[in-house]
Amino acid sequence: MPSSILYLALYGSFTIIVTLTQVLAAAQQVGLSTLAGNRENLILTGLAGRLERATNNSLFALALITPAVLMTHLYDTANDLTAQIMLTFLLARIAYVTLYAFGIAWLRTGAWLTAFLCTALLYGGLVL
Repeated sequence: MPSSILYLALYGSFTIIVTLTQVLAAAQQVGLSTLAGNRENLILTGLAGRLERATNNSLFALALITPAVLMTHLYDTANDLTAQIMLTFLLARIAYVTLYAFGIAWLRTGAWLTAFLCTALLYGGLVL
């Protein structure tokens, strides 16, 4: 398996873990019966709220990065730089979620920006 595909798979797995962690934090905050309901007007706060936002952002990032990685392989433009960009993306996204969960704002923003730039670099490599 090419490294960039492996890193994408690891990020997908990480996103699943983040989602499960968010659900557990939400269940601890509002109870399982509330989560089983329709969740209208449910506002999570604290760790559960931060994890909810980090989960949503992680899914959005996954939706953006996946086509770029798959296209680099489809068009046979994947190389060592692609793998390094994906590794940087993966580490930045792990840092982002961790920093978000602990409420560390400015470093979190730096991690988000790093991962976003990695995504843009992959797309840029496809059109250049």
